[in-house]
Amino acid sequence: MRVRKAGIAVFLTFAGLATACSGAASTPASSALRTTTGPAPTAAPATAVGTGGTKLKVEQIAAGLEHGWDVGFLPDGELLVTQRPGRLALIASSTPDAAVTAVNADFSDVLVAGEGGLMGLVVHPDFATSRQFTTCQTHQEDNKAVDIRLVTWSLSADGRSAAKVRNLLTGLPVNPSGRHSGCRPTIAADGALLVGTGDTATASVSQDRHQLGGKVLRIDLNTGKPLPDNPFITSTDPNEQRIYTYGHRNVQGVAIRPGTGQVFTAEHGPTFDDEVNLLRPGGNYGWDPSKGGTETTYDESVSMTDTDRFPNAVRAQWTTGKITEAISGAAFLTGKQWGVLDGALVVAALKGQKVLMFKLDTAGAVTQVFLPPEFNDKYGRLRAVRTGPDGALYVTTSDGTNDKLLRVTPA
Repeated sequence: MRVRKAGIAVFLTFAGLATACSGAASTPASSALRTTTGPAPTAAPATAVGTGGTKLKVEQIAAGLEHGWDVGFLPDGELLVTQRPGRLALIASSTPDAAVTAVNADFSDVLVAGEGGLMGLVVHPDFATSRQFTTCQTHQEDNKAVDIRLVTWSLSADGRSAAKVRNLLTGLPVNPSGRHSGCRPTIAADGALLVGTGDTATASVSQDRHQLGGKVLRIDLNTGKPLPDNPFITSTDPNEQRIYTYGHRNVQGVAIRPGTGQVFTAEHGPTFDDEVNLLRPGGNYGWDPSKGGTETTYDESVSMTDTDRFPNAVRAQWTTGKITEAISGAAFLTGKQWGVLDGALVVAALKGQKVLMFKLDTAGAVTQVFLPPEFNDKYGRLRAVRTGPDGALYVTTSDGTNDKLLRVTPA
């Protein structure tokens, strides 16, 4: 068995135990995937291989991509897909084997290194009239890393080119190696732009509220300015004013739970404890490799949620325990067609090469985890998951060669 499958083996072993115990697993929480809510870890939720009776149909919409990072939906049924090497693709439709057109845009200033490059994407709600979308990308000048920034673009009428409109927000920290770049933008129900960022593998960044890394930001989609009801709006520092939550390691997914306003994130752990978090405005999520400023090196042995140093740190709703799946994009399923999966939170996994589906109670606690067998180890590394206007789930692969855009519906 190859190393990349280790997480799957542990996960499936635990799944049998959890299901047999009807949710009250006898295996210690620290030895397998676990959920942590409130002041102390709870018993792990029931885990099932399958989807509770809802079988899935997976169709290939497009191929020939390279590290498809994010997906945006246009009003006419076309889709935009960002690719980490600094390329943008226009997919003609959501039907199998749709035509793929390269969008001509000047990405020459994108620093493509490691985890960095052209990353997250949101299509503006007024796209039908403005033609605008915003990307998150690493930026270089004179072959030197400068920052990570949000850039707003305008797509031409024929979809074959895009022109830069503005730098929406600059100054997010960057690691020249590209490590822990983040960077997932999502539009909330109230129109706010939420942006999950990475800590750039720099020890002090996550706990420093004067820096934008290791955070979830909440800003105006058109100006990049902080919103007036942000938790730190009374600060004199515009960076701190933009912060919604802090103390994160590397946020890869941001999803808004329909009808509730709840915001969930998917976050990379080091070699343990990938996290699914429920955001609380102003919350500290407890990642601090600087150990309270006593370390300048990036000490990854610390807890993902250090409640010893930060007693009020917000605990994760779910973690992978002593393994890592490298979870990435996140989205919610909606519609009666999904059966028991209606309302489930879907999270993709890179290293784990799977899709995980979480059933939640009204408070946002995880009650059950499904593992759809249609994905296990079949499509390789999975990066983005987005729910389309048609109610289908769209997933990108991230293997680096001949990557695909997939459409998932109930069979």
